[in-house]
Amino acid sequence: MEERQELDLSDYTVNNPDASYFDVEARKELLAETSNSILLQERDELQQGPSCSQVLSLPPITTRLRVPGYYPSPQAWELATEPLFQFEDTVSGLAGSFLASDDKYYAECLVKFLDHWARSDALMEFYYASTQPQAWFSTESMIFAAGLAYSIVRPELDGFEEERERVEDWLNRLAHRHMAIPGGKGNSCCNNHFYRRALYGSIIGVLTEDNELFRFGVSAIYSALHDMTEQGALPLEIERGRRATHYQNYATLYLITNMQVIARQGYDIYNLEIDGKTIHDAVDFIMSILEDPEKLGEMAPREQYTGFLKDDQYFSWMEIYQHHFHDPRIAEFIKTVRPTYNRSAGGYTTMYFMDPEVQQNVVVDEAQQEAAAFEGLSGD
Repeated sequence: MEERQELDLSDYTVNNPDASYFDVEARKELLAETSNSILLQERDELQQGPSCSQVLSLPPITTRLRVPGYYPSPQAWELATEPLFQFEDTVSGLAGSFLASDDKYYAECLVKFLDHWARSDALMEFYYASTQPQAWFSTESMIFAAGLAYSIVRPELDGFEEERERVEDWLNRLAHRHMAIPGGKGNSCCNNHFYRRALYGSIIGVLTEDNELFRFGVSAIYSALHDMTEQGALPLEIERGRRATHYQNYATLYLITNMQVIARQGYDIYNLEIDGKTIHDAVDFIMSILEDPEKLGEMAPREQYTGFLKDDQYFSWMEIYQHHFHDPRIAEFIKTVRPTYNRSAGGYTTMYFMDPEVQQNVVVDEAQQEAAAFEGLSGD
């Protein structure tokens, strides 16, 4: 952490506060003209979004948030996080409905919804202790879910100056409040949870023209590349034993999404190289160990947990990466999980990023997914 704080990132500044994490206008034009069945299905399903009065009835979380740990108490965790996930689905859904329909009703509803939470100063109180950080963990994804969704609609808002000011002030204060907790040394200070905090740092930094937040977001990319092994492994993720593969992928999800926010500010962040290592090494490593756990070597057990392979939310980063680059292994794998949706880290990423030429129809292969979940991609 000390080395990270000494990084000189003064060259990174917010250049375009109205730039979302993708070109919204270009994507609306593409969706209006496309004949791609996957994109048309996503568009058609989202065009009829929720009732705004129903959305506004969801109560803001103003009490001191406390969430049990997932692994010790999965059922209690699921119950406690249900309203948090509902918030994330709501903001991501409204942004998706706006893009799909080009109806400002959904953009205006999103800012009204966020303003309702801002006027209540929601999420500011959450319980944190080094032994009980789960509320802190859970809040981070709510912040970047709100920021990413809001970035899609903000340029379309007319006559909402007071609401915008309140929302942006709230998001900025919430990000700084959350960021002030450094996390535990050797884990949440520097692992996937740091990458998650960095994602809200970048997007809220952009929205509020806060260079301190934006540079905090950028610092995670430097940190990850610095820590990465020559093979592309992220050490704090690979330390997770049977879940090493899952957490390598999980960390990559937030790093790539963060890089997309930074790239939209005009920086060639995808090709940033630290000690000869780039993000492409991390991508190559996750695809290699997904295909063959033997590539983990002595770093982790060969019998890896692979249940996450059935859940498309963990692969939203692949749409973003393939938008810029072409990895044939990703191209083959992502066919079976499209359309991808992540309620907080990017929303409807297939609708936002997929090239209409790469895949025309949804591939439904439940047998293949079940085999992957039990045996990995290699099927061995």
